[in-house]
Amino acid sequence: MRNKYIESFEQAQLENRNVPEFRAGDTLKVAVRIKEGEKTRVQNYEGLCIAIRGQGTGRTFMVRKIGANSVGVERIFPLYSDSIESIEVLRKGRVRRAKLFYLRELKGKAARIKELRRK
Repeated sequence: MRNKYIESFEQAQLENRNVPEFRAGDTLKVAVRIKEGEKTRVQNYEGLCIAIRGQGTGRTFMVRKIGANSVGVERIFPLYSDSIESIEVLRKGRVRRAKLFYLRELKGKAARIKELRRK
């Protein structure tokens, strides 16, 4: 049971955010603002969304990409974080689960996800 005042405050925080509609199985490009000393820069993190969890301002999503030497790298992003510059959906994936943790054991072509075709 959540407090109605906290919920109304969270709604006010979420109204000015522009977040695209995406699900697990979609390929995302997340532009993350990184601060190094005095300077800030934007770094893109491109990978497959394998999970979305939480609600309200505490909502997070997990993105998995294959790094150097075919090592899987997963990163959890808060959906409404100030450090996220933008989220872009590159591909819509056709999956039958909400959490794609089984991809951790798969390698190469077995880890591919079919693209969702619109009719």
